[in-house]
Amino acid sequence: MKSSSKDQLEGAMHEVKGTAKEIAGKLTDNPPLVVEGSDEKIAGKVQGKIGEIKQVFGK
Repeated sequence: MKSSSKDQLEGAMHEVKGTAKEIAGKLTDNPPLVVEGSDEKIAGKVQGKIGEIKQVFGK
């Protein structure tokens, strides 16, 4: 698997996990879990964008 595709896939997985944590945190009234989920979602978006950039430059 190409490095760019791997980054995009892992980024999407982090976004899904982050969303799940945010929802779980809201349902259980756990603000730290909501923040952790939000952070993980943002990290996933960044990793996905890195994969897109690698794809453009052919890495």
